[in-house]
Amino acid sequence: MTNDIAEQQPPHISLPSLFLKFLRFGCLAFGGPVAQIAMVRQALVDEEKWISSARFNRLLAVMQILPGPEAHELCVHLGITARGRIGGLLAGLGFMLPGLILMLAAGWAYERFVMGRAGFGGILLGIQIAVLAIILRAIQRIGSHILEDRLLWALAIASIGATLAGVPFWIPLGAAGLIYAFHQRLWMITAIVASAALLAWLTSQATADMTPQTQNVASVTTLALFIAGLKGGLLTFGGAYTAIPYVRQDTVAKGWISDATFLDGVALAGILPAPLVIFATFTGYIAGGWLGALAITAGMFLPAFAFSIIFYERLEAVVENPALHKFLGGVASAVVGVIVATLVQLALSVGGRVTSYAAAIGIFLLCLVAVWQIKGKWVMPTIILAAGTAGWLLNP
Repeated sequence: MTNDIAEQQPPHISLPSLFLKFLRFGCLAFGGPVAQIAMVRQALVDEEKWISSARFNRLLAVMQILPGPEAHELCVHLGITARGRIGGLLAGLGFMLPGLILMLAAGWAYERFVMGRAGFGGILLGIQIAVLAIILRAIQRIGSHILEDRLLWALAIASIGATLAGVPFWIPLGAAGLIYAFHQRLWMITAIVASAALLAWLTSQATADMTPQTQNVASVTTLALFIAGLKGGLLTFGGAYTAIPYVRQDTVAKGWISDATFLDGVALAGILPAPLVIFATFTGYIAGGWLGALAITAGMFLPAFAFSIIFYERLEAVVENPALHKFLGGVASAVVGVIVATLVQLALSVGGRVTSYAAAIGIFLLCLVAVWQIKGKWVMPTIILAAGTAGWLLNP
């Protein structure tokens, strides 16, 4: 690592120029993390020689292990490489700013012109069905990289069951991490997992007398939305789709936003030039207005800034720890299970609003085939628009 840094350094660049460079990346960040990373690599590794290809590959591996949107984290890290920690802050802000502005505008337009209007019902339902297909494809992609052995598969399946049973998310995540890291010492972790399960049961019993209506009337607070975003940012292992369950749990489950509107936000994020986790901005706007949108966005992106800015010098070395790899691998397997369970819950919610199951299944299967077989940065926007059109034609 030291030789790479000594041999290759970014050319001198002023802070305003650095910000504008990553702002340009943000304006062109269509197509999800793969396309975004490829764009940054071509510009800063192949053309401008900021760092070597080997070091870029190592950094990418590190970012994929850590929570948070990896494309954004790479930008922060490269900004630090060029101009120190202030450079990392400017690079990260530049990369996320276009998507943030566009999503704020989309949230405003959605609330003002779309939400609650009957004429958009068919279009939005078609789009929500398409998003379910896109999430299913994302689960397959994430799972193919994470579920590498039988134990990881078992942990993911157990996580599905636990999530559908209403177990707090931190129990399957923590338990899976401990089991996979220390599965040769199961006696050690059995007591830990059992204690955590007992604590969760006691907590659920203490709140059992709260009716759903009582829970749903909880007022929206800026702090609660910030924490919802922070939870998503800290638990985003393996891709931006892994943030969906946690943001949904802290917003939809509290009655601040409906499942249908939540899925519309995910769809909008898929067609904007931004990390997909920008759907949190939309959720925060609908739930808490402009301040809520900024609060949840700050929470979502804070870990992506913090890991690189705080641990820049040690980041690659720390993640080389084999025990940490095992623990994070177990956590990631449980996250896959949580996403599957969330997909089931979302599908049931969408199914409750469908008038023709044959048409809905047809749209879903066509979208699934398209997202499975076709590649390119414009695939997701095209599928979403086509599904919306189909929904309007079938249910105008």
